[in-house]
Amino acid sequence: MNVSLKKPALSTAAKAISISDVNLYYGALHVLKDINLEIKPGEFFAFLGPSGCGKTTLLRLIAGFNTARNGKVVIGGQDVLDMPPWKREVGMVFQSYALWPHMTVARNVAFGLEERRLPRAEIDARVQAALELVGLEKLADRRPSQLSGGQQQRVALARTIAIEPKVLLLDEPLSNLDAKMRVEVRRELRELQQRLQLTTIFVTHDQEEANTVCDRIAVFNEGRIQQVGTPMDLYEKPANLFVANFLGTANILDGRVIGTGSDRTFEVTGAGSIPIPPGTDVPAGAKLVFRPQYATIGHVQPGWVSLSGTVMHCEFLGATVRYGIAVDTATVMIDVPFHSGAGLLPIGSPTVLGLQPSSALWLAE
Repeated sequence: MNVSLKKPALSTAAKAISISDVNLYYGALHVLKDINLEIKPGEFFAFLGPSGCGKTTLLRLIAGFNTARNGKVVIGGQDVLDMPPWKREVGMVFQSYALWPHMTVARNVAFGLEERRLPRAEIDARVQAALELVGLEKLADRRPSQLSGGQQQRVALARTIAIEPKVLLLDEPLSNLDAKMRVEVRRELRELQQRLQLTTIFVTHDQEEANTVCDRIAVFNEGRIQQVGTPMDLYEKPANLFVANFLGTANILDGRVIGTGSDRTFEVTGAGSIPIPPGTDVPAGAKLVFRPQYATIGHVQPGWVSLSGTVMHCEFLGATVRYGIAVDTATVMIDVPFHSGAGLLPIGSPTVLGLQPSSALWLAE
């Protein structure tokens, strides 16, 4: 998408979103549980989680397609929970794009404006501006069937932007694209959002998508928000085992705390023990958690601790080699930088893992 560098000819104003004490049921099924969330004006925000966790349900609630038993959804200072969708001034791009196949690109973009009975001159101006923003002004007379998946997605975006919404809602907009196109389009989405300074919520189950384009992320599971933070905060300081395991690869080992006060250690089942840094909070039932790149294999650096294990498998990933190491009944993943000519550790060989205590986390469910 060759995005125009000139100032957008569409009116956008960043709005804050405040969601408080929201509970939503489908019959007796409690789908959204005590949702409280603050989204800043102009923020690119992600709802991230597995299928069925409630993220799309909350997006549709904001759009007005779902109703809640209680709580508030405030957009730009106004509670919209009891408003119909067409009065909320919220634009939603659906996963399926929902384009009219018999209409041209321009007519698809104009559809929402025509429904609002705007003057024809204003409709034409907004359509032209929206198509220029997504780089499709030269394809205005084509039909959706004559476009690629990425181009269809841009038409859906243009149609939503043209109505000048207060908030842009994106329901897994990249899921219908191939892997290479997803990478390209997510960059374009981020660039467009920054230029428009439009508060945007992006629903996805793909942590890489959320990490690369969003300012902050709310991680969902079983209808609850588990944690909210920047991608790096969530990766480095997960609140619980679910967040650690969902955002990137996490090694999780069972064990128990030995000692008290400043002399505490965590005894890893069948592998060794790690000193717990003074002042570290270790919740009841905690497990040892660390990322693959925060450990060494075959040697232990000064000040680090060692765990014993056995090489079970290895994967060549180009820049790195990922080893799977059996530590008691668990398999630990360790990433080692690849160097030309370097040999691989033989499968089945005993080895030692080195771990820096300060990079370890102790997390519970």
